[in-house]
Amino acid sequence: MKLEAPPETVSRAEFLNLYLAVFLPMFMAAVDQTLLATATPAIAATLGGLRDTSWIAVGYLLASATIVPVYGRLGDLRGRRELLFVALGVFALGSAACGLAQSLPQLVAARVVQGLGGGGLMVLCQALIGELVPPRERARFQGYFATVFTAASIAGPVLGGIVVEHVSWRWLFLANLPLAAFAAWRLSQLPKGVPQQRAEAKADIPGHILFAIGAVSALFWFTSVGHRFPWSASVSLALVATALVSLSALVWHEQRHSSPFLPVDLLRERTIGLSSVVVLLFAACLFAVVFFLPIYLQLGHHVSAQFSGFLLLPVTLGMVTAAMISARILRRTGRPRWIPVIGLSTAASALCLIGLLPPHMAVLVVLSFLCGLGFGCVMPTIQVTIQTVAGRQRLGVVTALNGLARSTGGAAGAALFGAVVFALIPGVDRSALLSAGSANDVTAIVHAFHRAFIFAAIVAAVAAFIASRMPDVALWEQRGTS
Repeated sequence: MKLEAPPETVSRAEFLNLYLAVFLPMFMAAVDQTLLATATPAIAATLGGLRDTSWIAVGYLLASATIVPVYGRLGDLRGRRELLFVALGVFALGSAACGLAQSLPQLVAARVVQGLGGGGLMVLCQALIGELVPPRERARFQGYFATVFTAASIAGPVLGGIVVEHVSWRWLFLANLPLAAFAAWRLSQLPKGVPQQRAEAKADIPGHILFAIGAVSALFWFTSVGHRFPWSASVSLALVATALVSLSALVWHEQRHSSPFLPVDLLRERTIGLSSVVVLLFAACLFAVVFFLPIYLQLGHHVSAQFSGFLLLPVTLGMVTAAMISARILRRTGRPRWIPVIGLSTAASALCLIGLLPPHMAVLVVLSFLCGLGFGCVMPTIQVTIQTVAGRQRLGVVTALNGLARSTGGAAGAALFGAVVFALIPGVDRSALLSAGSANDVTAIVHAFHRAFIFAAIVAAVAAFIASRMPDVALWEQRGTS
């Protein structure tokens, strides 16, 4: 299968004008996925519930996953710039609610609202660039996209640690309000987009509801069984039944809906379907590492929140390095298949070594860099691949599908990784760990995290295998110039 790139090109100045308008909304959405990584112990100390703090990330990511396809379709029909203003408003409202939260359930609820806006920021900015920039040129400028996510990955944990150390974690949310206002002003300088001239899509409200019920039931069961209730308790069985029935009904419903929340027709295309599975598993590993590595460092090694944020820099440095290199390789060859395979295999090996080797800071830094190097090969390559394969007419839908896979995988990774960790330390006083735990407690939590990192390595290895089964498509004619 060979897909020709369109003949149009775009100058660097034209691209930068667009990029500078969408940079801040993309950055805000991306940074809020990792912003609380270093702040989680401080939030738990204020609001309580260390075990349940993974829901701070899960709530945001699940809400983002649920709403992303809505933004994708409405952006195609009504114009992406106009929908971006709506997403910014919802994101700002959620940020204000997060900053004012007085309990962990309130914070999780506010994060859900914030995620309903953040999901739109991410997918609409990516689709807007995909609409205006031809596929080969997107590969050419992929380094700029990598800069957004790398800057977010760096700034999130580091800023989170600095703010927690010197002010209050609440300012991590309140600072979004002036940034959202500035982003809205910058977007208003762009010309209005031209909506696709096609029939109005019928809203798939049942699909969204079934997905939300199924995902929340499954993840709540995974994070609560054996802790809030026994495995054989009626609540446990009811949650399992609810998840299975909801997700089965979702698949049945989506196959019959004229404009499905989950685009089954796209998933049937082998390249897009397998890419979505790879992105889901990749995101599960990435968010498990980004969200829990600082917690592991603070609880297991008693480093400060600020320092644990800086120790995520090797991960992000590896990601930007790999993103830049893989983008150049993809632009030269036009063949994406083996780039994510090599990357995910590298990440799986690094995660496995983190779980097996003795906890030494220098070793952890090196392996974190290798882990980031592997992760950085995945998203830039798959983003260009699926947008090119899907074509311009389905650009918003396929970008939304990719966002859905990423958000769902991130939520599952954060929930399941946390469930594995806390299942392995049932006798540890988690409240004491927020200040100073005993030597036995610290040993137990280090051991639990190591086992969980091995679990993440297995998931990454499975993702690498699935990526190797993707068709060897040629996205454009091979050319020797860069």
